[in-house]
Amino acid sequence: MMIGLSGSAPPTDQIHDQIRGLVATGRLAADERLPSVRQLAKDLGVAPGTVAKAYRALEAQGFLVTRTGSGTRVSPTASTTSRPVLEAARRLASASTHEGTGIEDTIRILRAIWPAPPGLK
Repeated sequence: MMIGLSGSAPPTDQIHDQIRGLVATGRLAADERLPSVRQLAKDLGVAPGTVAKAYRALEAQGFLVTRTGSGTRVSPTASTTSRPVLEAARRLASASTHEGTGIEDTIRILRAIWPAPPGLK
């Protein structure tokens, strides 16, 4: 599993967002086992409580399942993002990188242009 910490966001948020992204893109498949809290904390150089908090949030959102004896796994019901959305996201990431726009600015741009839900316009 490829997770790294960088930027100014809290480590718990970064871990949460990256695991969620790995699940959404299919890089982490249903029932795939994640590293233990202690192992991932050691790998990232953070406190085990930081990883545990991210895992708990992902479990509450239905992305992960933790069972005694079998560890933490990707939920069998966790859905992946559709191919057209993934391809568009890859094109956006490529264009942003090419133009020198960082991820935080790209996210701000997406939020600014995202259409409002019906009834909130």
